[in-house]
Amino acid sequence: MVKAVFFDLFFTLIVPNYLEENNEYEVLKLSKEEWESYAENDELYRERALGIISDEVSIIKKILALMPFKATEEQITEIINRRNDRMKRALMTVDKEIMDTIKSLKALDIKICLISNADCMDCKYWNQSALSKLFDYAVFSCNVGVLKPESGIYEYALNSIGVNPEDSLFVGDGGSDELFGAKRVGMKTVFTEYLDRKEDKKRKELMAEADYHIDKFSDLLKIIFAK
Repeated sequence: MVKAVFFDLFFTLIVPNYLEENNEYEVLKLSKEEWESYAENDELYRERALGIISDEVSIIKKILALMPFKATEEQITEIINRRNDRMKRALMTVDKEIMDTIKSLKALDIKICLISNADCMDCKYWNQSALSKLFDYAVFSCNVGVLKPESGIYEYALNSIGVNPEDSLFVGDGGSDELFGAKRVGMKTVFTEYLDRKEDKKRKELMAEADYHIDKFSDLLKIIFAK
């Protein structure tokens, strides 16, 4: 019997899409690809997501420090505002099928928990999202100092809501080796492509780490009832 379902956030429940204009990278007249080559730098991302860099000004300044030119204070403020707007928009516009499925899980008295690699800007508006009202607990890496796929973040979440891994499902798009990490601690894993369809090679890799696979988010209920 499933007593708890743990969800990843990005590309599982929400997608922080860019707009056609007024994006943070346009402040510096960069392309999205150029901006992300700096913003998603592995070492910097780890510092952000572990909470080592724990305020939004420092995060943006650290990203800018990797670039071969300087930004004004006004540009830094505008980048922060636009990035915050993008994250807030994603959290405020959750897909209806996702919301309905989680509501159905709640109606079954199943505990709902979030496990997300995120920095302080990523999770700033979580409590304002309709999603947050459905969750019993949310674990963000920047608050606990542990990243997926390390066992500690899953164990922290399990202990926080008082369930055993064998009574749990972890649902994610497979980023950050999260399915592997969840299986390692004894959770059953669900690979979802509802919001983000993977290329064939990556899909095969993730399928090997998943106990279940879904294209429709509502199919998660079929897994629950089958168990």
